[in-house]
Amino acid sequence: MKPKHKGFKRLFNIAGYSWNGIKACFKNEVAFRQELGVMLISIPLAIWLANSAVEFILLVGCLILLLAIEILNTAIEMLVDRHGDEWNELSGLAKDMGAAAVLVMIILCVFVWGAIIVSRMNLNFF
Repeated sequence: MKPKHKGFKRLFNIAGYSWNGIKACFKNEVAFRQELGVMLISIPLAIWLANSAVEFILLVGCLILLLAIEILNTAIEMLVDRHGDEWNELSGLAKDMGAAAVLVMIILCVFVWGAIIVSRMNLNFF
């Protein structure tokens, strides 16, 4: 059994593994690159749009969660694809559920951004 690192060495290793995962997702997943691009464009807009730290956290936080879910969806797809190209109902369902998780998060982002934009316009829908 491989000896486990503790303390700062462990944290350093975890950060490296995480960075490798982000780089792999960026390299292999178009949707991740698109969502990252939207996020980078949206951060300055969120700074301008938010009236409070909570609103800023909601605006940017939902986009960060979207990236996290996209990474998990990509991981699911890669695990399923690793086991072969033959069609399997459970493999298809796993991929569909990962895609559904991304869609649900996109819907949440639209609601959060929409609600804050509408509140700035004083339309009083809420």
